[in-house]
Amino acid sequence: MPLYEYRCPDCNARFEKLARHEVADSIPCPDCGGARSRRLISVFATFSAASDGNVGSVSGGCGCGGSCACGGH
Repeated sequence: MPLYEYRCPDCNARFEKLARHEVADSIPCPDCGGARSRRLISVFATFSAASDGNVGSVSGGCGCGGSCACGGH
C-alpha cells in the first residue's frame, strides 16, 4: 500500500496516510475532519550501500546521481 502525502486547505495541516490507490483522493483530514484534503506531489530518494557496507550514495534526482540532463558534471 503506498504512502501518500496530503495538505488540508481548511486547516493547512500536512499529513501522510497509507491508502489504497482507489481511495487515495478521498482521505479526510485527521486534524479538522475536513473532506477537501488534496494529495501532494511527493519526492523520494533511494540509498545504496557501498561495497564496504557503508550507506551514503543517493541515486536519482540530480546532484549528480544520474537522472538529470547535466551529463554527470
